Amino acid sequence: MIVDTLDRAARYHVLGEKFVKAFDYLRQTDFNTVPKGKYEIDGANVFAIVNEYDTIPEEGEQMEAHRKYIDVQYLAAGEERIGHDFLGDKIPSKAYADAEDYMLFADKPAFYTVLKQGQFAIFYPSDLHMPNLRVAGPVAVKKVVIKIAVD
Repeated sequence: MIVDTLDRAARYHVLGEKFVKAFDYLRQTDFNTVPKGKYEIDGANVFAIVNEYDTIPEEGEQMEAHRKYIDVQYLAAGEERIGHDFLGDKIPSKAYADAEDYMLFADKPAFYTVLKQGQFAIFYPSDLHMPNLRVAGPVAVKKVVIKIAVD
């Protein structure tokens, strides 16, 4: 996993052309004018999901992981806490759902990050993550999740 700010995203262009497209989209888009929804960047290889919500308490939440897509989670507005851990040999509490590309894990996160406006986190298939959590109280968030195909 990687956590950084969008103004330093160019250092991650070495990860490949799909990452270049993802970060170009984030830099060039005014998310104040973009409604919730799914937006194609490069077909099924790279696409964005724009969402708005209030952060939630951790109780009852589970970590997730994906197999087909890498997540680039960018905070366009607000702040949230994200729990993390490494997949390792952990056993899912909800088996992998191929169509939705996710599985859930009931383990508690090993560590947390607070993402603020203008920051992003990259989660690979080996990175468990529990997003959308409150830092203190509920906060309105606008988040863009860019899905980057692994293959």
